[in-house]
Amino acid sequence: MSDVEAAVDAIRKGGLAIVPTDTVYGLAANAYSEGPVRRLYRAKGREEIQPTALVASDVDMLLECVPELRGRAALIARAVLPGPFTLVMPNPARRFRWLAGARPDTIGVRVPLLEGKAHDLLSRLGAMVATSANLPGGSDPATVDEVPDEIRAAVDAIVDVGPLPGTPSTVIDFTGAEPVVLREGAVSTAEALRLVGSVL
Repeated sequence: MSDVEAAVDAIRKGGLAIVPTDTVYGLAANAYSEGPVRRLYRAKGREEIQPTALVASDVDMLLECVPELRGRAALIARAVLPGPFTLVMPNPARRFRWLAGARPDTIGVRVPLLEGKAHDLLSRLGAMVATSANLPGGSDPATVDEVPDEIRAAVDAIVDVGPLPGTPSTVIDFTGAEPVVLREGAVSTAEALRLVGSVL
């Protein structure tokens, strides 16, 4: 069994895996039920009031998972994704409520721009939940070796593709009247707002 097959199998069965994204190494689990997500939170030492992103293989898959993302939200998603962004969107149906943390009417979504093993893994899963494979306050891992021992010990599979860029996604909140950059990451605040402004 290849490392990708092992990770897909682990995630489908409710386990955890360390996986590459287009930014940093992530700690990933099955997004479709609460149990694996709680296991991810425990492994990371993450407070349950913190939200975690739904990561989809493409925009069509994202809209299948959260069909309420129509109109303005869908236009934004198609304009900036795939890419190194996490978009915080309205989630009136409270889908994937175990990912929302303290804001159950919202959801964070990602469609990373992937290739090779990373693309193969996410394409086979369709969607997953993923957060950077670090401990709270720790640096974002650009290599598997930078993932803390505690997290590596808690997972069932690891997919290693070598060094990644190491800068996390830029987080933009679209739940208000105007977009707000909550975290500047791989894309600068100015560039992110310029890109978003071209479609709003």
